[in-house]
Amino acid sequence: MRSWIARRMLRTMSKRYGYDTGYLEMMLKASPSAFFKFAPLAKAAGHREVVPVDASFAAKLVGAMAEDCGTCTQLVVDMALEAGMANDQVAAVLSRDPGAMNSATKLAYRFADVVVRRSADDHELRDAVRARWGEKGVIDLTLALQMGRMFPMVKAGLGYASECRRVRVGGRDVDVIKPAA
Repeated sequence: MRSWIARRMLRTMSKRYGYDTGYLEMMLKASPSAFFKFAPLAKAAGHREVVPVDASFAAKLVGAMAEDCGTCTQLVVDMALEAGMANDQVAAVLSRDPGAMNSATKLAYRFADVVVRRSADDHELRDAVRARWGEKGVIDLTLALQMGRMFPMVKAGLGYASECRRVRVGGRDVDVIKPAA
């Protein structure tokens, strides 16, 4: 019964977002134990206590872009728009254009970017996040960033990250700019 409900929820998500949940369905079928241990991470991915929506999704987008070729990034884009993040803010993160970002988006984007790149100046941005939103803000953005990375990596590890595609925001293709290596 529990597996039937999970399968139904995955298919609903797939239909809602146009996202292939095949890797999760395979996990559910092959190893229900693994699936039901992994599934609660979806709740952790939705954690946001003090940072604004724009900041949370900026960090999630940076995480998804670091590990993904388009499909998972598109899912995060769609969820960001659904949560109320403005098209121009989503596009600014995807194109790595801090000048087009509002202050919350920019701070979260910069923090997530330095963490992903393992930059030596990550402490400066962590301190800026802490000054603006406190310790809870650092936690919010760190979880958003890392959960944004987790799902694409699991998808890739299971062999389901074989499709690259353009990312669309508000019906327009947006060039996703990957960080320099």
